[in-house]
Amino acid sequence: MRKVYLSNTPRREALDIFLAGVNIPRRMETVSVSEALGRVTAEPVMAKLSMPGYHAAAMDGIAVIAESTFSASDQNPLALEPGQGFINVNTGNPLPPGFDAVIKIEDLQFLDDGKAELLAPATPWQHVRPVGEDVVAGELIVPAWHHLKPPDLGAILAGGITKIKVLTKPVAAIIPSGSDLVKPDSSIDHGHVPDFNSTVIASYLEQWGLTPIIKSIVPDDPDQIKAAMISALDTADLMIIIAGSSAGEKDYTYQVISELGEVFLHGVATRPGKPTILGQINHKPVIGLPGYPVSAYLSLEWFGLPLINRYLGLPVPERPRLTVTLGRRVVSEMGVEEHVRMTIGNVDNRYIANPLTRGAGVTMSLVKADGLLVIPDNSLGHEQNEEVEVELYKPENELRHNLLAAGSHDLIIDLLATALKKGDARLNLSSAHLGSMGGIMAIGRGQAHLAGTHLFDPESGEYNTPYIRKMLPGQDLKLVTLVYRMQGWIVASGNPHGIKSIVDLVDTEIGFINRQKGAGTRLLFDHLLNEANLSPTQIKGYEREEHTHLNVAAAVAAGTASVGLGILPAAKAFGLDFIPLIEERYDLLLSGSFQKSPEAALLLKTITDPMFQSEVEALGGYSMREAGKIIEIYKV
Repeated sequence: MRKVYLSNTPRREALDIFLAGVNIPRRMETVSVSEALGRVTAEPVMAKLSMPGYHAAAMDGIAVIAESTFSASDQNPLALEPGQGFINVNTGNPLPPGFDAVIKIEDLQFLDDGKAELLAPATPWQHVRPVGEDVVAGELIVPAWHHLKPPDLGAILAGGITKIKVLTKPVAAIIPSGSDLVKPDSSIDHGHVPDFNSTVIASYLEQWGLTPIIKSIVPDDPDQIKAAMISALDTADLMIIIAGSSAGEKDYTYQVISELGEVFLHGVATRPGKPTILGQINHKPVIGLPGYPVSAYLSLEWFGLPLINRYLGLPVPERPRLTVTLGRRVVSEMGVEEHVRMTIGNVDNRYIANPLTRGAGVTMSLVKADGLLVIPDNSLGHEQNEEVEVELYKPENELRHNLLAAGSHDLIIDLLATALKKGDARLNLSSAHLGSMGGIMAIGRGQAHLAGTHLFDPESGEYNTPYIRKMLPGQDLKLVTLVYRMQGWIVASGNPHGIKSIVDLVDTEIGFINRQKGAGTRLLFDHLLNEANLSPTQIKGYEREEHTHLNVAAAVAAGTASVGLGILPAAKAFGLDFIPLIEERYDLLLSGSFQKSPEAALLLKTITDPMFQSEVEALGGYSMREAGKIIEIYKV
């Protein structure tokens, strides 16, 4: 029987309920200071020794009695006798008894008879490290609940302490559940999914100061899930169950937790992350995470991190925030707090942010994310060009070196991102797949540095320039040829439907998969339809859209479509066949400010580099024969 969620609790209220109902009792252990990095002190650490424990020379030179040098000047040099007048010292040497100053070697001149000549007097205690300058015996070095950093360890050792008491790392048991899961190193058959969530969850917990233990995968069986939970609780302070927390027929996490202990709530008013379960068994906290990775990772941060930091006596860290301008509209649903992953770059001294794919199962949205936009539950979202505040995943100074690419998708852009980073380690190239027209408009709005475009104009027979002139008249832009590429039919291996031309798609059960409106490939397909005097209504699947060539190929490979129009490398990536159709020119449109930048110079240098060109052409279906050529946009 399917279950419904017990609640739709706001996130902050859910956290309060959870923290009020559970606790991890504090324990402590004694560890060597040399092994204490990253640990949290369980009690104040007081110095046993002073550092230095004696008055020490702070410079290489001579130790003197300051009063005996007061008469020295450049008009009246003073010569000191070795032994009685001065003693040679090196940095760190104890100051000889009776001496109270050090003159550094650079300020001395030694005479042939061994005397030291001074041209200026010394002041008492100059260049001397007094007893306890660093650490004084009995003083507090670090307080309790202090997160130990490398300098802390040095100060503790300098204070004469080699072992300290720290909070014991709580043990977290991670139970991956699902009959479709297999170990990552297993062979992946159809219908099976590698268990990667457990590794990510364990990595977060270890980073936050816990000892994670990944348990064996448990199938969708309530008795086996119950046995796994009971076993895990013998040694764990916190239990994490991955998946089985939603409302499906085989989601048993809620049922088992409620039988063994208590469920505080089931369902949080967030997207992603709604199917979260918070409870306790034997007074030990239990978190049931959704199976979708983005939901799981965010939910763990919302509810696991505050619990852990309370145990450690540390505040929950807050990410820095930054005001950005939205490059695209972001809609949301009333009553749900939405967390949208964003890419961010600086264009003309404005931070521009674009939403990444919002699906709860899209792990890559977190890999690529520069920040997080939190849309409150009383909002319907934000409009394009609206200023909003985002939480940063990366330091702001890194974002200044992010290059924002928009427009048509091509696998070369990924190669280009790697090549640019080799040329300048600070650079990151992120791409928003808006289609060729969307990329041109993003350039016009000042929301991208460069855009990929391959728009063919049937009237003039030209690529790109007619559209740029019409859409962005008179703007200071640069159009650079990147590559010539072959477009063709992406079909299943062996081309079972015998597709050779567009007429083979007409009035049949062959399922076509299209690109989004504004994409150059979509316009090419429409041009082919027009040339053949065909209507979109004659093509089954014409309205079905994908945003990249790889997504088109993935649909064909999965059998949900029979054919799509795309590029050879996308077909090769999925082991599909490719029927060449037409070669087209793919250009990069550079914004007015970007085209004059050092980054643009590196871009041009990269695409004209023979090694990069060889790498591109090795993919198949590409020719770099005019890469770097400047195309005149506005005819004189």
